[in-house]
Amino acid sequence: MHRAVNPENSAPNLFRTSPEDTEARSSPEGRHCTCAFGRLKPLIARCACAYVRMTSPNFAENLYTGIGCWENVFRRPSNLKMDQALLLINNALHHEGFVVYWRSDQCYQCLYQTLVRIGATEENGNQVATVIETQHPVTLILNDTSGQKELCQMHYHFREFGNYSLWVKNNLSSSDNVTCEIIINQNPAYSYIPILIAVLIYMGIIIIVSLGKFLLRLNLVRNWLYKKMNPIETDRLVNSELGSPNRADLSCQETYSRAWNPPVQRLRSLDTFRGLALTIMVFVNYGGGSYWFFKHQSWNGLTIADLVFPWFVFIMGTSIYLSLNSMLQKGSSKWNLFGKVLWRSVQLFLIGLFVINENYCRGPLSFSEIRIMGVLQRLSLTYLAVSVLELIFAKPTSIAMTQNQTCLLLQDVLSHWPNWIVILALEAVWLCLTLLLQVPDCPLGYLGPGGIGDFGKFPNCTGGAAGYIDRTILGQEHIYQHPTSNVIFKSTMPYDPEGLLGTINSVVMAFFGLQAGIVLVFYKNQHKSVLVRFFSWAIIMGVLSAVLTKCSTNEGIIPVNKNLWSISYVTTLSCFAFFLLMIIYFLVDVKKLWSGAPFYYPGMNSILIYVGHEVFENYFPFKWKMQDSQSHGEHLTQNLLATSLWVLISYILYRKKIFWKI
Repeated sequence: MHRAVNPENSAPNLFRTSPEDTEARSSPEGRHCTCAFGRLKPLIARCACAYVRMTSPNFAENLYTGIGCWENVFRRPSNLKMDQALLLINNALHHEGFVVYWRSDQCYQCLYQTLVRIGATEENGNQVATVIETQHPVTLILNDTSGQKELCQMHYHFREFGNYSLWVKNNLSSSDNVTCEIIINQNPAYSYIPILIAVLIYMGIIIIVSLGKFLLRLNLVRNWLYKKMNPIETDRLVNSELGSPNRADLSCQETYSRAWNPPVQRLRSLDTFRGLALTIMVFVNYGGGSYWFFKHQSWNGLTIADLVFPWFVFIMGTSIYLSLNSMLQKGSSKWNLFGKVLWRSVQLFLIGLFVINENYCRGPLSFSEIRIMGVLQRLSLTYLAVSVLELIFAKPTSIAMTQNQTCLLLQDVLSHWPNWIVILALEAVWLCLTLLLQVPDCPLGYLGPGGIGDFGKFPNCTGGAAGYIDRTILGQEHIYQHPTSNVIFKSTMPYDPEGLLGTINSVVMAFFGLQAGIVLVFYKNQHKSVLVRFFSWAIIMGVLSAVLTKCSTNEGIIPVNKNLWSISYVTTLSCFAFFLLMIIYFLVDVKKLWSGAPFYYPGMNSILIYVGHEVFENYFPFKWKMQDSQSHGEHLTQNLLATSLWVLISYILYRKKIFWKI
């Protein structure tokens, strides 16, 4: 909705020189202030000057001015929402109107959308206020009302809660030429300050905890604490005949020793990696402070939210190999293991149906609208496929075998050559279906978002073959109804990012994780070899991604796309996963510089934490009514506290030795 605005009643210009400011600048203090703060943004400079002028006799008045001014830095207009700015369009053309079109840089090859129509000007001109998005840079095009002539074009990144003016006027040198200029009336808000504050708070907590652990390692501090915690026992030992404890005393001392020196577990890096991915997943699922980079990408490209699910799939593949190899070494039969794998997959799938169809709390479940696929369903199918593949060709890898075969460069890969053939065949199936399946009314091999993307030529082709297969097999009512492409690309077709076709590449991702598990077993206790292999795999995956994407977001052969789970998405995230696992393995298991806390604890109870955070998402204390729903700070506070609470719950469960295994 656009409304005409009288220039006299428009948003106030905070940088307009007031008589008080003129008088202040004429004083020695004011001139000194202008020199000192002149390079700062105007509003901040003015606020800083107010504080400098506090040395003047009118201290109370200047204090009030300074405080109010700093409030303006963080103040937002009440009519704006998050990721919006106010744009005042001033038409100073002579008896000529125009139309303003806009397009976000994030909307690749999109049709321009109408922002506002400006009528012909009166003698004094007119002004129209409109709201514009601020998440990404935008391109503005001004055409005359006939649409035959482009008046001007500009590219600009508006900032959240900012107040801007777009002046459109005739060029002084030629009446046929039009000049367009954007002016900042009021500085935008500093939307990222809550992130900075949160980082500083968590860094402070980390420093305090680290300092506490360091002090607890000192014998003097440990003995003092033990005496304070057990004063009666200490006095009895000191006053005993020879001061020598009996067997009960030895038992107490052993308990004390175990309490201060817990046994070190091997490969904590795997649970730390899993817990890190899960913690970020909980945070982004809860909203990520409503910042765009903590939400899933609309189509091609990556955000932080797009990293975590593939990492979880990757580390699941690693755990599959370690678990199956260990049980096969202990003599378990493959049929017995297959039964356990199948039952666990069924459980995961059913739990996923329960979690993702949340209207079980709001009334009877409608089977006509139930969503079939989801995160846990994708995990269950991936787990089943990778585990069965491993069981079919599995040969237990003993420590003796690994020590005798380390001289062969590719032995850890060649030992699983049948698995690789199956994985490559699966990838060939994905490529053929994605690029060669004929989808009605869509071009062959279409990978786009539909809607207004691709200049609006294929509005109902969202996801190409992947979307078509889900709509055909599962039914249009049983897949995700609000994909991320709806927001920017204005697509109207339902599309499931955890659909059937993408499950193939999820299996490939898990198999790359399984390869990491092979490296850990094959090069057991050979830390340098493990690190070299992880780094090598990261380079290989990175090179494949560079070839597939041409190092571009949209111009590559197969772009990185989380919705499609494209092969370039898998190789890119596998590159990141190998590199991240290498770092965590080095810090946690090799050098033991980090215990893995706090991510180690949710990694030990991943299914419980994931299901719990989904089920109790809308319950206190994980969510409450905010005073200002358009504040990034309040959203970030709520989401971080909820995520931290789940980490705390996982720690308590770990201390109580409560683990939910299926």
